[in-house]
Amino acid sequence: MRKVVNIGLIGLGRLGTVYGRYFLGSIAHARLVAVSDVNEKAQQSFADEHDIAKRYADYGYLLADKEVDAVVIVTPTNTHKDIVVEAARQGKAVFCEKPLALSVEDCQAMKDAVEQRGIFFHLGFMRRFDAGYAAAKLKVESGLIGRPILIKSSSRDPYRPSLEYLDPKNSGGLFTDCGIHDVDLARWYMGEVRTAYTIGGNLAYPEMNEIGDVDNAVTTLEFESGSLGVIDLSRSGVYGYDIRTEILGTEGTLQIGYLRETPLTVLTKNNVAHDTVPYFMERFGQAYRTQLQHFVDRLLSGQPPTITCADGLAALKVCLAAGQSYRERQPVTLSQ
Repeated sequence: MRKVVNIGLIGLGRLGTVYGRYFLGSIAHARLVAVSDVNEKAQQSFADEHDIAKRYADYGYLLADKEVDAVVIVTPTNTHKDIVVEAARQGKAVFCEKPLALSVEDCQAMKDAVEQRGIFFHLGFMRRFDAGYAAAKLKVESGLIGRPILIKSSSRDPYRPSLEYLDPKNSGGLFTDCGIHDVDLARWYMGEVRTAYTIGGNLAYPEMNEIGDVDNAVTTLEFESGSLGVIDLSRSGVYGYDIRTEILGTEGTLQIGYLRETPLTVLTKNNVAHDTVPYFMERFGQAYRTQLQHFVDRLLSGQPPTITCADGLAALKVCLAAGQSYRERQPVTLSQ
């Protein structure tokens, strides 16, 4: 492997273009050499703006490009399996955005392909690289709060994305698209999940009935250790982008996250006010950069990836159990 990793970026949507710009100056020891997107207008616009000579409408040509050392996949979740399997066949290192895939079968196929070819594969759960969540992990591991016995996690979007994006066939829906972050953190801090139980509904956006998804849900978890968890998810947190987690231990508690964007509180007669976090890039922009740098650094150093296909598969199983529980109105064990 070179001392500089030549990156091929597949997917130039909202997050893909952000990643592309990071690789053009914010990520050390990495160079963006090729891009691909089925939307040729988006692909050509980005490549022209940043003087990238290699641009492909068909990602297969990018994966076959000998100059490309590693691929970064930021495409719709329902496309991940085919791209990752082909990338493994071509021997490319891979960074893939979450979720890994939408079905256990696709996740397993990706895991098998990665392991059979022995490629470096890192899954993008960027919250693990946020300063607050990373510091909390060290506190838990140090024993500062004793034994963790309860985790409470909230993910609330200020408004719903498009119905096309929200469609479970494309993104996985509320549980898999949104909730998988909270599930990954719950596993990271507390261990494996035994049982999930969910209640929810379309309480703010009745039009979501058209795609068969819900806009608000609460999932309770029981971990293999016997510890407990609560995850609340919302597409209608109109006051701002609210991502917070609390871990209760036998000797203390950790509270992670914040809601005030600007360090300013305004006090007037009968009123105390501050602003809120607008959306995900304002909250996790640095975490996205940190995880991409981590990917490059681990790849160049020969160290193994820290978030693998196995993590993606395990998190997906919990999300699928949460969705099944909502539909069946009863707890679902992961063994089911």
